Amino acid sequence: MPAPDVNRTIDAVWRIESARLVAGLGRIVRDLGLAEDLAQEALVAALEQWPRSGVPDNPGAWLMATAKHRAIDRLRRAEVHDRKTRELGRELAVRGEAGGPDLEAALDDPFDDDLLRMIFTTCHPLLSTDARVALTLRLLGGLATEEIARAYLVSEATVAQRIVRAKRTLTAARVSFETPDRGELAERLGSVLEVVYLIFNEGYAATAGDDWLRPELIEEALRLGRIVAELLPSEPEVHGLVALIELQASRSRARTGPSGEPVLLLDQDRARWDWVLVGRGLAALERAQEVGGVLGPYVLQAAIAACHARARTAEETDWERIVALYDGLAQLQPSPVVELNRAVAVGMAFGPEAALELADGLSGEPALRDYHLLPTVRGDLLAKLGRNEEARAEFERAASLTQNARQRELLLARMAECASRNGG
Repeated sequence: MPAPDVNRTIDAVWRIESARLVAGLGRIVRDLGLAEDLAQEALVAALEQWPRSGVPDNPGAWLMATAKHRAIDRLRRAEVHDRKTRELGRELAVRGEAGGPDLEAALDDPFDDDLLRMIFTTCHPLLSTDARVALTLRLLGGLATEEIARAYLVSEATVAQRIVRAKRTLTAARVSFETPDRGELAERLGSVLEVVYLIFNEGYAATAGDDWLRPELIEEALRLGRIVAELLPSEPEVHGLVALIELQASRSRARTGPSGEPVLLLDQDRARWDWVLVGRGLAALERAQEVGGVLGPYVLQAAIAACHARARTAEETDWERIVALYDGLAQLQPSPVVELNRAVAVGMAFGPEAALELADGLSGEPALRDYHLLPTVRGDLLAKLGRNEEARAEFERAASLTQNARQRELLLARMAECASRNGG
C-alpha cells in the first residue's frame, strides 16, 4: 500500500479507535493525561512502522499492545517507587506476558465499560463547562486541538490550556476512573448529557463566526449520544437526548439557503429534511417512553421536536400540544429561555397578542438581558401586530447582540423589511 494510503488508513483507524484506546489505558494507568500520552506514542509508532510492515489485521489491538508496553517501560523507569506504582507495574507486566487476551477482547466490543468510565470522567461536574466540552471532544471525539479551536473560534492555546487544566484538576482531586454508583448517577449523567447537547447546539446554531451550521460538531454529538444510549439503555433521558438531537439534526439541510443564509423552521422545505434521521429520532423517543419513569426535560423537548417532525407542512403543526409540552417543561425545569420558547408557541397557537404579553414579562430577566432571541421574538410578534417601527427597533437590537454573521444578516433584513412597511 502506498505511503499516502497507509497514512489515510492510520488516520481513519485513529478516529475509530482512539477513544477506546485512551479509555482502556485510563483504566489501567488511572491517569487520563498519561493515557493520552501513551496512546499518542502508539500512534507515532504506527506512523513509523505501518508504511514499512503494512497495516495489521487488528489495528486497534496493535495500538493497545504497543501503548501497554510503553506503559510498562514508563513505570519501570519511574523515579517514584511507591508500593502502588510497583504493584501496578507488576500487574501490567503479568498481563503483557499473558498476551493480553482480555484487552484484545475488549477492543472487539465497540461499547465497553472503559468508554463509559471515560465519558463520566471527562464530563465530571468538578470541571468547568468549557473544560468538559474540550476534554470530551479531545479524548472521546479524537479531535485535534486545532480542530476544536477552529470549531469554537478560539485559539489553539486556549483549548490546549483548558485540556491541560482539566487533566490537572481531575488528578489533583483524585477523581476515580470509574462509573458512578446509583446514588450519584443522576447528577453525573446530567453533566454528560449537558456536554453532548452543548456540542450539538454549537454545531446546529453556531454562536459566532460566519457559518450558521458546523456539521462536524453535529455529527460528533450524534455519535456521542448514540454511544451513551448503547451504554445506558435503561435511562430514559439518554434516549430523550438522542431523540432530540436526531430530530433537530434532520432539518440541517433545509436550514440554509443557496448562499448559506439561515432558513427559519416555518419557511423550510420539509422535503429536504433527512427522513432517516426523523425515523431514528421518533424511534429513540418511543424507547425513552417505553423505559418508563418520570418524563425528564430531554424527553419533553424531544416530544416537542416530534410535533414538528410529524407535521408534513408548517400549517399542520400541533401548536396547542407544543404549548402543553412547554407547560410541563416549565414546571420541570423553569428558566427564562423555556418561557421565551413557550411564548413563541403560544403566539402560534393563540395569537401574537397573548405571546407578546408573555415576552414583555421576560424583559427584566437578567439571564435574557444580552440574549439576542428575546428582541428577535418581540420583533416578530410586533411585526405580526403591524407595529412595524417597534419591530424594526427590536430587530436592530437583536442584530447588535448576536455574534453570528449569518444570523445578523437575517435580522438586518427583517429590520429593513419592517422599515419599508412603515414607509421609512
